[in-house]
Amino acid sequence: MNTSLFTKKLEKFAFFIFTLFSGVIAFAQETAPKVEVTTTTTKTEEWYANPVYIIIGAILFIILVAVLVRGGRSSKD
Repeated sequence: MNTSLFTKKLEKFAFFIFTLFSGVIAFAQETAPKVEVTTTTTKTEEWYANPVYIIIGAILFIILVAVLVRGGRSSKD
């Protein structure tokens, strides 16, 4: 019983030391040197922003749904 108490206290102490040093290491990082960056912007249009693709996609979706719904029926004459 005494050894389990000792190991629990040792684990707590090790956890405390680990968190202490990880905090110290995080604050000890160097700051990055300042670099001047020039940016150029280009205007590109995404394909999904074009309404033609949305209309074509909607038509294909309606046709697909119609084919799937109609495919379940069998015509017996």
